[in-house]
Amino acid sequence: DDRFRINVGIRRRLTPLLDGERRRIELMNALLFSLKGSPILYYGDEIGMGDDLFLGDRNSVRTPMQWSPDKNGGFSRAPHHKLFMPPINRGKYSYEFVNVEDAENDPNSLLHFMRRLISIRQQHRKAFGRGRFELIPVKNQSILAFVREYEGERILVVANLSRFAQSAHVPVQSDLQGLVPVELFSQSAFPPLGGDDYHLTVGSHHFYWFKLVPEDDVQRDNTRRSGLQPSDTEADDRTHPVLAVAEGLQNLLVPTMAQHRGPEQLESLLPTFISRQRWFGAKGDVIEAVEVEDAVRLQTDPVAYLSVLKVSLEHETSLYTLPLMAAPEEKAAALLDDHPSATLAWLEMDDSDKRRLIYDATVDPEFWETLFRWWQAGSRGRSLKGVYSAEPSEAAKHDDPEDVQLLTGEQSNTSAIINEDYFLKLYRRLEEGPNPEKELLEHLTSVDFNFSPRLHGTLQFRRRRRQYTLGVLQEALPVDTDAWSYALTSTTRFLDRVENSPFPRGQAQTTDSGHAARHWASERFSEASVPVWLDDVAPELISFARTLGVRTAEMHHALFRAEAEDLHPIEAPSDAGAELAQRLRAEIEDTRTFLDRQDDLPAGDLPPDSAWAAAEDRLAPLDDIPGTHDRIRIHGDYHLGQLLRAEGDVYILDFEGEPARPLNERRKRENALRDVAGMIRSLEYAVFASWQDHTDTDPDYEPWVNALLHWAKSILLDAYADTTGDATFLPEPPARYTFLWAFLFDKALYEVRYEINHRPDWAWLPLHGLRRLLGESTLASTSDPQHS
Repeated sequence: DDRFRINVGIRRRLTPLLDGERRRIELMNALLFSLKGSPILYYGDEIGMGDDLFLGDRNSVRTPMQWSPDKNGGFSRAPHHKLFMPPINRGKYSYEFVNVEDAENDPNSLLHFMRRLISIRQQHRKAFGRGRFELIPVKNQSILAFVREYEGERILVVANLSRFAQSAHVPVQSDLQGLVPVELFSQSAFPPLGGDDYHLTVGSHHFYWFKLVPEDDVQRDNTRRSGLQPSDTEADDRTHPVLAVAEGLQNLLVPTMAQHRGPEQLESLLPTFISRQRWFGAKGDVIEAVEVEDAVRLQTDPVAYLSVLKVSLEHETSLYTLPLMAAPEEKAAALLDDHPSATLAWLEMDDSDKRRLIYDATVDPEFWETLFRWWQAGSRGRSLKGVYSAEPSEAAKHDDPEDVQLLTGEQSNTSAIINEDYFLKLYRRLEEGPNPEKELLEHLTSVDFNFSPRLHGTLQFRRRRRQYTLGVLQEALPVDTDAWSYALTSTTRFLDRVENSPFPRGQAQTTDSGHAARHWASERFSEASVPVWLDDVAPELISFARTLGVRTAEMHHALFRAEAEDLHPIEAPSDAGAELAQRLRAEIEDTRTFLDRQDDLPAGDLPPDSAWAAAEDRLAPLDDIPGTHDRIRIHGDYHLGQLLRAEGDVYILDFEGEPARPLNERRKRENALRDVAGMIRSLEYAVFASWQDHTDTDPDYEPWVNALLHWAKSILLDAYADTTGDATFLPEPPARYTFLWAFLFDKALYEVRYEINHRPDWAWLPLHGLRRLLGESTLASTSDPQHS
């Protein structure tokens, strides 16, 4: 194309040269990064920027970098006519369509592909950068194949230059016989090389990067990437890898002129280490690479670092925080005995004949004391990539950390209690933007809501214009037990009291999980209608349900009073009901398809077709319900496990929302009944789990259990309604019931898929709840749930 030729060659933007075809762009970049020589990217090629053909000479490729869809592509706030070169603002390469901000938010963007490509080349930089190049003759002329080899590391590259899929027979040299090709992007092992040639089918403009490794290495790597916890014997083995550095831990975290390869030693061990940690949330995914993104030193003696790791998975890249310390050998023995999975490697320094053990510092009370003092001082630490800052409340500045209690039950975060007064939480997975827990606790503290912890400070990491919350410092609340355990114990006591007792005559044996909600929404409920015998056999759970309703309503009232820009109530859209119904209809289809694929579920456990049809009918009224209520910020992950019980009351924790949901979704304003539905489902979980553990779901107890649940939920809902009064964040009856039933149904569908995937022994419980919601009364045979 003559338009791309100028007096110094061709215009260098790759994307318009290839007419924006994504596969060809990826293929050309893969060849650029795998052939001999130093790969050079022209700015903007990583996001697919175009050229301005109306600018003369080389100016066509000197257009401003397109950072965002804002004015001038985010490059400058100056008036358009004052820019040295105008941004591309026309056609498919306009900054409105092609920019860094949108690419960052799209996990399938060219930018993320290029980052993965660069990361993989960095891991194998010696073979790609300095390795021997050997072209492999392939009869199919559309296939380019070659090997890069350096000091025993061999990488086979196969590329299809055709727009059609091709069959390739790649000749196998004698020294490659028996080696296994491991695809570098997916880490998938292909069949071993053997015979005279190796057959591959390569898609249109597709390529493979294979690392050729012995079969034994593949088996060991599969074990590592499975994410299984090592046995105590394996983890306790004193033959941890040894990392040699000049000065100490800092050489592994901060590259220097003398130790610029230091972080590479640590990075080679981190995929194995991270895959077996409880706080790593993507255990089903393959870790392609882990890089030390940044680190800041909290203390010099003993040295304590807070590091930020970039974990590259197959389809996304995430940031995790990992505090690190290095223990002398006398302390290392105890760490290997008590916390083997937290230990990483031995460290040997040039200026010492003694080695140290690198470990995750959160298992060490000394680290928490260090972090608390750093926090108290309002410290700021500048690193190579940004600034770390602690912001303490005035109350937290004056207490010495004398007692540290490590908390071990958490999954996604790590916490400790300091002096029984402060709860210090470190977030393991970091997300850019305002932290929902910090926002909500800050507001609840300002309005003196007494049943959530007061916020005493935050720990922030700022990098350019990006901000991450690393942790929060909260008030440590009094605790007798958590609400889940209390509900289990209360139900067990109830079952003990009614053992061998006939169910009272004249009492309805309600099995429909939505009955209590319908009753609540259609008429005023009076606790005078609660059977007298219920207070005798279930006083704990009835009182507990009443407290739950009151505290939940008070929390929603407090959140409703927010005035900050991202917190204040907003009016629900007019199609809020129709939007919810549409999403739930899609959920029904997905769940039914999912259940059809399960071969080991008894047919009696599954709702019949008629029940699913009834669910569709129950959703129909949502299509016509106007959005006449307000949406507020809610808890978002509201269940019994998020509550503490102490002194006859309940306290609400963990306002960060569901960790699996993106941060921007967790910060959305929602219908308050979503929280209510979550608590009702959690209460039902506790009652049925206790019934299963206590009596193996003896049918003689079924009317008692149904009655207990009916009245407990009725009392909870009535207490909630009494406390909220005429608050505008609740829809008017009967729309109130319709929304609540829909949220209960939504939660049950999610629970069914989650339990079958993660805890099959518990699958009976949400399936039973789903049948109850759909009007089914039969409890099929179940298996004993195992707590985890």
